[in-house]
Amino acid sequence: MASAAAEVPSYFVCPISLQLMRDPVTLPTGISYDRAAIARWLAAPGARRTCPVTRQPLEHGLELTPNHTLRRLIQSWAASVSPGSAVDEEVAALRPVSSDKVASLLSDAAAAQVGALRRLRELAAECEDSRAMLESQGGVFDVLSRVVTSGSACSTAREEAVGVLASLRIPEQELIGVSTRHGNLAESLTAVLRSSNLQSRAHAVQLVRTLADAVVPAWVIGLNAELLAEVVGVVRDRVSARATKASLHALAALCPYGRHRVKIVGAGAVAALVELLLDEPERRVCELALAVLDRLCTCAEGRAELVAHAAGVAVVGKKVLRVSEAASERAVRVLRSVARHAATPAVLQEMAQCGVVGKLCLALRSEQCGVKTKEKAHEVLKLHSRVWRASPCLSPSFLALYPS
Repeated sequence: MASAAAEVPSYFVCPISLQLMRDPVTLPTGISYDRAAIARWLAAPGARRTCPVTRQPLEHGLELTPNHTLRRLIQSWAASVSPGSAVDEEVAALRPVSSDKVASLLSDAAAAQVGALRRLRELAAECEDSRAMLESQGGVFDVLSRVVTSGSACSTAREEAVGVLASLRIPEQELIGVSTRHGNLAESLTAVLRSSNLQSRAHAVQLVRTLADAVVPAWVIGLNAELLAEVVGVVRDRVSARATKASLHALAALCPYGRHRVKIVGAGAVAALVELLLDEPERRVCELALAVLDRLCTCAEGRAELVAHAAGVAVVGKKVLRVSEAASERAVRVLRSVARHAATPAVLQEMAQCGVVGKLCLALRSEQCGVKTKEKAHEVLKLHSRVWRASPCLSPSFLALYPS
């Protein structure tokens, strides 16, 4: 093979570190950076929320999108570099790992060796090829699950094993098998969720979401209140944007189970969701938070917690016509639950005072709301028409929109 030029192509170089990119990610501005470098830039004191190259402002809590195409190009180029060339040392870490090496690492990982587990997690995060190679290893999911549930493995080994599992695409049948064969998996995940390591908590909640989404009945039904409380804690503690989304997805998947719904409310989920909405999160997070609130408010305990929160009803009403059609639909559904089942005189007065009634009137005429949302808004307004029409808090402009 011909020797590659002893110079790194400029488009493989990170604009921040000026080094060969190992894990290229792309910002919404279209510029790619090495993950470690841009993460340091965004986390630096002073919180520079701009793209280093374009200087365009960046949203708070944005996710870094892996640039798999660029990574493959870099790896392909790295494989062509001749040993001993000027850049050989720099690209050595980017050359594809062999199947035998992965099998050897997995064997060491089975013995709960932290170094092997950490290397497996790095491989799974490096690129699709490495992850697929790891996923193809026989018994990989059981090996890692045994480490997670092991009583003899150290906490660091268990956390690393959770990190590997969270990064893999686990087939549904494997999920069912793992949850069946490892009865203490929920307790083990609860322990990792209590870790002081935020990354480990994020990995654990991602794994909980994967299990919940797969609807493994025996595992889901047997979940204890402690694990549910820790999942809620990830939302409350704002571990990371990705972890928050994973937690919300997990809670949404677990809410349909009646007993879990009450346990989730008891863990302080309603207050955590209200506080999250008050922070004006990005669109998708807002939609997920409202979806979970909608499901929690189908039980009396959830509705009671929402109306008891000083900002509960107001923040839900604020999201109508402000975020997206999906968010408006969920918010109106929550308000409908409150209006139908928790409408004390004080709650009705609060809904008029904080602008909820006005928002519902506007929703009736807005093109941003679907037919079902308008029907629900109309139902709520008709339900308490006598009280709200007589309220001094409702302006003449809203009275003109009020359904007759």
